[in-house]
Amino acid sequence: MKIYPTLNLQHGRVVSTAGLEGVCPMTPHDVAERLIDEGATRLALVDVDAAMGRGNNRELIGQILHRCRTRDRKVCVQVAGGVRSSDQAQYFIDLGANWLVVGTILHKSPMVSEQLMARFQSFLTAAIDARGGKVHRSGWVDTTTLSALELAMRAKAYGFRRLLFVDIPEVATADPDFETAQDLALATGLPLVMGGSLTTARHLEAIHAHQGLKGALVDALLFQQNPSLLAFLQATCA
Repeated sequence: MKIYPTLNLQHGRVVSTAGLEGVCPMTPHDVAERLIDEGATRLALVDVDAAMGRGNNRELIGQILHRCRTRDRKVCVQVAGGVRSSDQAQYFIDLGANWLVVGTILHKSPMVSEQLMARFQSFLTAAIDARGGKVHRSGWVDTTTLSALELAMRAKAYGFRRLLFVDIPEVATADPDFETAQDLALATGLPLVMGGSLTTARHLEAIHAHQGLKGALVDALLFQQNPSLLAFLQATCA
């Protein structure tokens, strides 16, 4: 199973999307380095500011990508948040990103989606951020009437070969929406990684029981709070 410890970057710091309180005292660089030292071969970097249209953490992401390239073993990195143009996509690819996640442009800018697909298809993952089956966008601050399944099928029609379903829970203690995740995977026939609501070892173990689910994004700060999650990091990046 592919596990992506996820650094959510806001104002140059790592923040939690899992309901954890307080500010992380470690720098993003140190968080990434510690996870790699513990066995992580994948990381996900999310530019929360860029996703919300309130600045960006591009330079910081570039620094983390550079550090990952200089490690003594391969570390694959996925970048998300505000990837809405070919120039932005090329910037991260040149710095060593293995995958780029796009979401908002799937329903706001079909033409940009097609342009990105024409140039970067092998790098792209379509993000479907949804709560209760309905799509949210622009860093979850904008809701739509579009269903998660409709957006997944649109992404497949564009030519995306990989999906990320970000399950936005109603409350932090809600169970993950594995049903929607499996429906998206089976309906599209595309490999799907799930994130957003996966916070415990029990959640990660449950992935195996659902067809089409290939892995999980997990808030990086949860690995500090619950060291038992570190056991899930031992998998070669491929």
